[in-house]
Amino acid sequence: MKGDRVEIVIDSGEGTRAYEVTATKAGRRVEITNRRGVVEVSEVTRTGTPVRTARFMAPRVVAMVEYPAD
Repeated sequence: MKGDRVEIVIDSGEGTRAYEVTATKAGRRVEITNRRGVVEVSEVTRTGTPVRTARFMAPRVVAMVEYPAD
């Protein structure tokens, strides 16, 4: 849903860095998958086609916060 947002905080070795993936248009949503030590956060369309994808190594992920749309 437009406005859904996921914030990912990772350990970069020199501190932490925050990344954000947001559903930018109506009908899009944000999905999170965890496969083989890789966390993948994707903005997908209604049909399931990924528009943007961010991948992070699972051991480096400190926190993931999901913010649902209002």
